[in-house]
Amino acid sequence: MEGTDPVNKKLAAALSGGAVLVLALSGCSSDDGNEKLDGWAKQVCDAVQPQAKKIEAANAAIQKQTSDSSTPAEVQKTDAQAFQDMSDAYKAIGAAVDKAGPPDVENGEKKQQDAVKELNGISSSYAGLKKQVDELDTKDQAKFAEGLKGIATELDKLSQSGNDALKTLEEGEVGQAMSRQESCQNVNASPSAAQG
Repeated sequence: MEGTDPVNKKLAAALSGGAVLVLALSGCSSDDGNEKLDGWAKQVCDAVQPQAKKIEAANAAIQKQTSDSSTPAEVQKTDAQAFQDMSDAYKAIGAAVDKAGPPDVENGEKKQQDAVKELNGISSSYAGLKKQVDELDTKDQAKFAEGLKGIATELDKLSQSGNDALKTLEEGEVGQAMSRQESCQNVNASPSAAQG
């Protein structure tokens, strides 16, 4: 069963880089807020939280599959589902940011539009990866491993690119407003570690 395992580990490592993107949404700082901006942040954070969980679950599924001695068919099924979930999650986050409208800050509209465009782009990239995984030949171990290697490389690029517009959206006041929202603070905490 040698062959896909190291490649799949590479896939899992590349994937965990992508999860950072959504988790960039959380942080803890506080100052006295701007009500309008806080309302915007709450709307976005509340929408992001379930999607962030979905992305984490997809990452976990791929990582779990790498630790088992899974068959190429199992790996294909898990990875395809994980990429689909990630594609859906990023699309939903993009829709949430779009629906929230521009944040009440300087250049808010441009920042919001850039972030939505980026999130939709990431969603499309994951959909593309799912399609690639679906087309891999699971009957030929060597070909399958080779195909996975290509996907891991794409994934690596995806996790490194990607979040500039989101970072820009979350700079300054927007980031502070988001960090005051419980749903953003809990994105990378376990549910039991709720703010108290």
